[in-house]
Amino acid sequence: MIGLVFGAGIALSGMANPAKVLNFFDIAGAWDPSLAVVMASALVIAATGYRFVLRRDKPIVEARFHLPTGRKLDVPLVAGSAIFGIGWGISGFCPGGAIPALGLGEISAWAFVAAMLVGIFSARAIRIALDQRVTQTA
Repeated sequence: MIGLVFGAGIALSGMANPAKVLNFFDIAGAWDPSLAVVMASALVIAATGYRFVLRRDKPIVEARFHLPTGRKLDVPLVAGSAIFGIGWGISGFCPGGAIPALGLGEISAWAFVAAMLVGIFSARAIRIALDQRVTQTA
């Protein structure tokens, strides 16, 4: 249900339209600040939700909360963030906008999601290969 609400919000706000997203990045040209409004609204809603939910001792269907504990900035985090930003700037899609766009029949969304899946599986294969290499040399 939450995914449907999220997808509907992305579609209704126009964030599934890559041209709208690319116009947000075009500061010197046809800049469209509406993406900033969508992001700020999402931030307020998420922060409110976290404050409300984390007041509980534990989640409803789990024994404990599973929150990230790492606070370290490392090469994989920075490189992954940079690749994400470059891909978003080039295509106008991020996963949150591309997946709802699939349901809207956006052909470029299908190409983006396919490329995203190839990237995910390639990154996983590289990570496994590197981990095996480190294990073998240790």
